[in-house]
Amino acid sequence: MNATNGKYPFERPVIILAAPRSGSTLLFETLTKSTDFWTIGGESHAVFESIDRFNPMMGMCDSNALSADNATPAIVAQIRLQFFQQLRNSLGQGFQSQAGPIISPPRLLEKTPKNALRVSLLNEIFPDALFIYLYRNPRENISSMMDAWQSGRFVTYDKLSGRGSPWSLLLPPGWQSYNDASLEQITAFQWRAANTAILSELSRLDRRRWMVVSYRQQAYETVNTVQKICEFCDVSPDGILDSLSGGRLPLSQYTLTAPIAEKWHKNASALSKVMSDLRETVDYIRKTADGLPDAEFDLTIEPSLTRETAPTEHASPTGVDSAVKSGRN
Repeated sequence: MNATNGKYPFERPVIILAAPRSGSTLLFETLTKSTDFWTIGGESHAVFESIDRFNPMMGMCDSNALSADNATPAIVAQIRLQFFQQLRNSLGQGFQSQAGPIISPPRLLEKTPKNALRVSLLNEIFPDALFIYLYRNPRENISSMMDAWQSGRFVTYDKLSGRGSPWSLLLPPGWQSYNDASLEQITAFQWRAANTAILSELSRLDRRRWMVVSYRQQAYETVNTVQKICEFCDVSPDGILDSLSGGRLPLSQYTLTAPIAEKWHKNASALSKVMSDLRETVDYIRKTADGLPDAEFDLTIEPSLTRETAPTEHASPTGVDSAVKSGRN
């Protein structure tokens, strides 16, 4: 039976959309505490890239970008089936292992940063999906992406055609133009591509199907933010709020170093070289993703910070250790 015809049903899946390293894992792990949600236990890289035509390593596509044009009936059925078969709750119990008849379809919670480049495909696969757009200020976000590249822990593709070193995190269309670019240029490109693609597609949907939340709201206005998200998703916040310690969130499983205020300062010199290139994108986000305070869009980098960090240069990220590899992006 076709997976869209009732055998593998879903009720209003909730899909988190965000650039890499913007706090989406923390948001995902927080929301999984709601007893209303089911997940596949992590990110969906294998669900999509087990399909050869969706895997850049197979030579049938050259980026992570996928669109509604890719949503053939067979593809839609296959992806829905794979999600359904892997569903589990926060205790690791499988959806299909439940005793007795299934009373209502599951509420899927999904998060994979590559989804930033395939919103229209996801909308075809899950026509009633709700989307949470998670935004993070580019100074903080790009700095964290730079750290991820340098750690060697976030390699997504060991060897891409025409590139002599591994690639980390998201693979947007046009990445080939950045083979000789500096690390700050590559990560700024990834940030811009992800956020632009997300809002470009979300703006085509009914505004009641998506909401915007920022990294800072998640981190510093946690209880209020959780309540707003749960109201939007129509799920209970009880399990989530019970898991919070003093109203604050724990570290996510992919945290590189503990968060501290203005951690991005250490990369200020490199960041100052790309901030002006992001102004148009930031203004577009400000205009389209209404409801975020102006401070979220501040690109200011004080000259004193660039002088302090000037000795640290970020060259082209070649020779990254790909021995420590994961699908996280």
